[in-house]
Amino acid sequence: MVIGLSRWALNDLGLHRVELAHSVANPASCRVADKAGFRLEGAKHRALLHADGWHDMHLHARTRDGRP
Repeated sequence: MVIGLSRWALNDLGLHRVELAHSVANPASCRVADKAGFRLEGAKHRALLHADGWHDMHLHARTRDGRP
């Protein structure tokens, strides 16, 4: 689903860049992002409040030309 949505956004909508963020406490989401072609760009410290407190978030991005 992530691959299809990002292809649609980049190719059909004509966006240049799509970003994806997930909690660093969720390594499965990191694997999904990587397999979908989203490159890890870094971490955002205490960026999102979850039920159990503030989470650091990984930021991934994919561009139309595929370059980082």
